Amino acid sequence: VQLQASGGGLVQAGGSLGLSCAASGFFFGTSDMAWYRQGPGKRRGSVAIITSGGTSNYADSVRGRFTISRDNANKMVFLQMNRLKPEDTAVYYCNRFPEIWASDWGQGTQVTVSS
Repeated sequence: VQLQASGGGLVQAGGSLGLSCAASGFFFGTSDMAWYRQGPGKRRGSVAIITSGGTSNYADSVRGRFTISRDNANKMVFLQMNRLKPEDTAVYYCNRFPEIWASDWGQGTQVTVSS
């Protein structure tokens, strides 16, 4: 299993970033996927979920600002983040959902939102 997240960076509050994740080594098309994040001093948790059929769900903290999508043909998952807030600062990872199925977290991608 390989999951490579990219697209993070430094952005001012109110700005936008788009994250991408390339997946391989498992049956992507039949897997529910999620973006997770771990902020400083916090536990890792999911913020956006997308089922194999394309249904999405979001944590309350990001609903209305973040959009998750997937490209099954190219085994990619995306996260569009708008109206970013300093509390969105975290390392972002993509992986299978639920977390019990997740593995090989990799390094993730750092998102830093300045106030």
